[in-house]
Amino acid sequence: MKKEALLALKRKTLFYYCLTDMPVSMALFPVIVFIPKFYTTDMAVPMALAATIMLAVRISDVFTDPFFGFITDKYPTPWGRRRFWIALATPIMMLSIYRLFFPPEGAGALHMGIWMFTLSIATTMMIIPYYAWAAELSPDYNERSRITGARSMMGVVGSLVAQLAPAAALLFFGMGGSSVVLNIVGITMLVLMPICVFFTVTRVPEPTNYENAATPVLEGLKLMGTNTPFLRLIITFMVSSTALSITTPLYLFFITFVLHAEEKAIYMLTFFYLSNFAAVPFWVWLSTKIGKHRAYVGSFMLIGFAHPFYLLLGEGDFWLMLPITMITGFAAGGFNALPNSMKADVIDLDTLKTGENRAALFFSSYSFTAKLAASVGSSLGLYGLAIIGFNTVSPELNSEEQLFGLRFLFAMFPSLFYLASCFIIWNYPITEERHAELRKELELKNRSLQTTE
Repeated sequence: MKKEALLALKRKTLFYYCLTDMPVSMALFPVIVFIPKFYTTDMAVPMALAATIMLAVRISDVFTDPFFGFITDKYPTPWGRRRFWIALATPIMMLSIYRLFFPPEGAGALHMGIWMFTLSIATTMMIIPYYAWAAELSPDYNERSRITGARSMMGVVGSLVAQLAPAAALLFFGMGGSSVVLNIVGITMLVLMPICVFFTVTRVPEPTNYENAATPVLEGLKLMGTNTPFLRLIITFMVSSTALSITTPLYLFFITFVLHAEEKAIYMLTFFYLSNFAAVPFWVWLSTKIGKHRAYVGSFMLIGFAHPFYLLLGEGDFWLMLPITMITGFAAGGFNALPNSMKADVIDLDTLKTGENRAALFFSSYSFTAKLAASVGSSLGLYGLAIIGFNTVSPELNSEEQLFGLRFLFAMFPSLFYLASCFIIWNYPITEERHAELRKELELKNRSLQTTE
């Protein structure tokens, strides 16, 4: 029997593990896409203030992400290192989504800030142990891509559900707009999340052969700073995620104020995520042929060269946007599966150096980077609109120059970040061959420790 077959996770186990990513992605998709517009228009929160709230919430992650990464690595519970925190985070996340998606009349900036911060805490508590768990399910280079690829596809399913339900409401009942999307997605997520989390935490086994982290958190972060492949990966991820996060909140602004087709926006986003979903197996397959980092570069180049074509669109060009959206969605299919699999590989290098499994601390740093990039990117987009004086309350007052500013921010600005990411990750050192050497060294080290004991 081949080594890959021996190391492969059972399909049923993989399905149950991935299940939790569906409601998480379903909930977080509207937070990034619809919440900025909803609170700056329907709830009358000033654009610059909304951007500042989003940035302030992410700055708090400097403390919360390493904290949760450290305690989930160092202090196992009777229910394991990962499952307990995922179960604990679930009701907090559900309450946060309810309060954020269903604000009371008169809610404004304070309400937005409190519940975005609470949601950030709950997401940190959920995602860090959940993603660290994936790195521990298999030691194999390509099997890890399969696991993260499957989880990424389930996340895309969640994002699709978050769009198809409102799209059906618009198509069959004529109900549209940001508030309708938030109401429908919020109710769906509140029903699905406890069910999905239940199956994950009760049907997926946790590895027990690990060495608890003994290194203090600050010392551990310093050691991570000496892990050169990790630094290159995390910088690449931050730069590319900033680009994606610039476009995400501006997507709705672009469709609403440039194409004048707000109610159809949910259709375009659905096509984006359908392309994204279909592309994940391709990028995972390509990574087994040319290496993960080369496939990652390919996804950056494709989206970086496709995005500027949005600049050519104007009023009435909604369906001309479709081919560009499908290409960018296809390219973005590599953005989750590939770097998440590469993260697991750099953790092996750290384990070899320190003798400790500190997966959650690594994923906490990555989680902080992802959330910081999301906030910085979103804030850059919103600050950009504020600087050019873009008026969302009375859009008829916007000049041609202000509309061009929106088009430029959405179409051209992100490509600079995508293409820069290609250069950062180009000569990434952990190839499949190098990872095989790392695994052999780890196995030899573990055997020698067992012998001395």
